[in-house]
Amino acid sequence: MEARHGGDAVVRALRDGAGALRTQIAAGTGPSDSDAAARVIEALAEASLASQARGSLRPVINATGVVIHTNLGRAPIAEAAIDRMASIARGYSNLEYDIAEGSRGSRAVHAESLLTALTGAAAAIVVNNNAAATLLILTGLAAGREVIISRGELVEIGGGFRVPDVMRQSGAILREVGTTNRTRVTDYTAAVSPATAMFMRVHPSNFRIEGFAERPPLHDLVAAARAMKVTVVEDLGSGCLVDDLRDEPSVQSSIAAGVDVVCFSGDKLLGGPQAGIIAGRKDLIDRLRTHPLMRALRVDKITLAVLEATLAEYAAGRATMSVPVQRMLHATAEDIEARAQALAAALAANGWRVAMISGASAVGGGSAPGVQLPTVLVSIERGGGSAAATEQWLRSLDPPVIARIEHERVVLDLRTVLPDQDGMLVNLLGRTT
Repeated sequence: MEARHGGDAVVRALRDGAGALRTQIAAGTGPSDSDAAARVIEALAEASLASQARGSLRPVINATGVVIHTNLGRAPIAEAAIDRMASIARGYSNLEYDIAEGSRGSRAVHAESLLTALTGAAAAIVVNNNAAATLLILTGLAAGREVIISRGELVEIGGGFRVPDVMRQSGAILREVGTTNRTRVTDYTAAVSPATAMFMRVHPSNFRIEGFAERPPLHDLVAAARAMKVTVVEDLGSGCLVDDLRDEPSVQSSIAAGVDVVCFSGDKLLGGPQAGIIAGRKDLIDRLRTHPLMRALRVDKITLAVLEATLAEYAAGRATMSVPVQRMLHATAEDIEARAQALAAALAANGWRVAMISGASAVGGGSAPGVQLPTVLVSIERGGGSAAATEQWLRSLDPPVIARIEHERVVLDLRTVLPDQDGMLVNLLGRTT
């Protein structure tokens, strides 16, 4: 125990174990002899040390069917990106060193060439998340000036992130136009004044407005802004680099429409690390690149390594197969059914009552609201226990299995279970509940 965890840690754990034992004895539940007491103290100490060594951040099996599950760490990382991360992390790198010149370089150049090639933007930079990207854009390009935005886009996303609050923090002045459900180009242009810095468009990525609603096409908004010499900024949020996800605009389409600056997340639909990516006109990106706030928001070598490797999969045209988020989103119900049949058969042989039922997976992460992905669910039941008890037991496993309950049944959605975890699921659920 001491060799593995260190003497000081062992002493603290033994003292804590002794304290816990005293509490048990005072409650009348402790052992009656000294040998048994010593074993209890040792067991408590070992459990405490094991927990500390494991850490609080643990891998889990996501069987919820929510692809970009913020509570479960959002995007799983591609194998190529993990390999790249390991190669950069284990030693030194040219993070801020120009190898050709033999002098100090800039970390802001990493990933830029891949981002510009993929998006069509003239320049790009990376910060630590998309909220930071929004804050940097507003601070660097609109502090002390007005930003015109539709009332229907003053959104709040997870964690209490509200666009008006970020705008206030940046020093920009919010100018609301239109109504909650209908905003026209003329609403923007009528609000332009000498104090106007930009039109801002925010993708309402975690909700939908349907029915009597209107939103100006992006190219019309850009044309109006050009005529009035106003910058157009779009916060796309989820960061889609493919064009086949229904109702989810791609970064490329926004750049092609003439948006001056666009920002989006790295760990949502892109399927990479937590990051905020800003792309657009070179003169505007260069202003942000040299802004004092950039140093507070910059990313480290690990993030850049993972992002570059993930982007390389897109550039090579294989992201839908090699980037886990994209692979999950493109998996068909038939693909999932084949795996579900194998899992159901194995669990039935282990004493579970199973059923295969049609269902729907969710994109998640505030992306593509309302889009349902057809899937096949495996419903599980054993021992007459309640669905809540079974779901709780699944969470007690190592690694924990995170499932969902539908219509009082525990269901597993293999869309979000990594293929090499199918066998692990069988082994874990083979244990006695």
